[in-house]
Amino acid sequence: MANREDTDRHRAVPSGRIARLAGFGRLAGGVAGSVIGQGARQLASGQRPRMEDLLLTPGNAARLADRLSHLRGAAMKLGQMISMDAGDMLPPELADILATLRDRANFMPPRQLDTVLAQEWGKDWRTMFRRFEPRPIAAASIGQVHRALTRDGRMLAIKVQYPGVAQSIDSDVDNVASLLKLSGLLPKELDIAPLLTAAKEQLHEEADYRREGEQMQLYARLLAGTDGFVVPELDEELTRDRILAMSFEDGIPIESLASEPQDLRDIVFERCIRLVARELFEFGVMQTDPNFANFRYRRADDGEAGQVVLLDFGATRAVAPDVGRAYRRLLEAGLAGDSNKIKAEAIAAGFMSPAVIERHPERVERMIAVIVGEMSEDAPFDFGDRSFVPLLRDEGMEIAKDRQTWHLPPAETLFVQRKVSGTALLGARLGARVNVRRVVEETLAKTDGGD
Repeated sequence: MANREDTDRHRAVPSGRIARLAGFGRLAGGVAGSVIGQGARQLASGQRPRMEDLLLTPGNAARLADRLSHLRGAAMKLGQMISMDAGDMLPPELADILATLRDRANFMPPRQLDTVLAQEWGKDWRTMFRRFEPRPIAAASIGQVHRALTRDGRMLAIKVQYPGVAQSIDSDVDNVASLLKLSGLLPKELDIAPLLTAAKEQLHEEADYRREGEQMQLYARLLAGTDGFVVPELDEELTRDRILAMSFEDGIPIESLASEPQDLRDIVFERCIRLVARELFEFGVMQTDPNFANFRYRRADDGEAGQVVLLDFGATRAVAPDVGRAYRRLLEAGLAGDSNKIKAEAIAAGFMSPAVIERHPERVERMIAVIVGEMSEDAPFDFGDRSFVPLLRDEGMEIAKDRQTWHLPPAETLFVQRKVSGTALLGARLGARVNVRRVVEETLAKTDGGD
C-alpha cells in the first residue's frame, strides 16, 4: 500500500499546451498576490517596501519550485540547471528551495502511467513481466524510473518519459525565463541567456531515449576494463521512443558517502575527477549533467572502495577537439602559475572578453590569484573548504554589473563547464580531499597529442 508521502507526490503531468500555459499563469498570479499582500503589510507597519524584497521571498521561491515540480520537463530542468550552474551566486533562500528540484519530483498517477506504457508497449504490456513495480524508484524532470522483473528473471530499470514533455521544451524554457525575468527572483547581474540556449538543446537530446541508449552503450565500451565504474546494460528489445529499458544496478546515493570515512570519500571522488578529465581529454565525449542523482555508489564485499554506478546518459555530448585543446592550454597555464598566459587562454577559449581585463584588471588578477593559489599546490585540495568562494563571487558580481563586459561563452564550453563545476559541488558535498594538480598533470601527460 502506498504511504501518505507517495500519494501526495502523485500529480498528473500537464501534457497539453493550454494546460501547461495555465500552470505558468497560476505561478505568476501567486507571485503577484504575494507581492501585493506583503507590500500592504509593510505599508501598514510604516515601512516603505522595495520591489526586490517583495519578490524575493521564501514563499515566492517555494511557489516557483512547486510549480516547476508539477510541470516537470523543461520547466523543472531549467530550475535544476539554475540551482546547480549558478551555484553560490544565488541568494540563499532561492538556492535552497530550488535545490529541492534536484532531489524530488512528483510521480505520474497510475492511470497516466498505464496510458503511456500501453501506447508504447501495447495494452497487454503486463504479460511481459513477472512483476512491474508501480511506485517509481526515481522521478526527475524528463521521466520516472520503475523496477521490473522480466519473465526470464532479469531485474530491469524502466525509465518512462512524461507525456507532452518532448513537445513542450522550447515553450517551457521561454516561459520560465520570462517568469524569472519579470519576477526578479534572480539577481540582475546574473545573465542566464546561455543557460536557456543550453537547456533547450540538451533537453531535446535528453528526450530522445533511443539516442540515450546508444550513449549508454558507448560509455560501456569506453570504460571497459576500467575498475571502479558500472554502466547499465541496455535492453534494446524493450526500449521505445518514450521508454528506456536497462539493467537495474543497485547502489546508494553518492552524496550519502559524506558520512563515510575520509579515505573512502577521497578515493571515490578522485575517480569522478579522473573520469571528467578522461571525458575531456581522452574520450572526446562527456556526460554533461552533474546532477548527483546520476551517480550511485555500490559497496564492495571485500572492504575495498566499491564502484560508482553511472546513470542517465541523455546529456552526453561530443566534446569538440578545439574545446579540449583550449582547456588543455588553460590548465597548463594554470599549472605554471602564469597569470598573463591564463588571461590570454581564457580569452581565446571564450571564457571572458578582452573588455573584462581592460576595464577590471585588478579584479581579474585577484580572481586568478585565488584560483591558482587554491589549485596549484602538489597536495590534497579540500573541496569542503569553500572559504575562497565568496571572494570569487564578490569580484565576479562586481564585474558583471558592468554591462560592457557581458560576454556569452561558446555553447560547447558551457556544457563542459557545467560538468566541471557540478563535479566540484559534489566534492564539496562529500568534503573530499584530492590532489587535483596531480590528477590534471597525469591526465594531460597521458593524453598529450602533441598539441
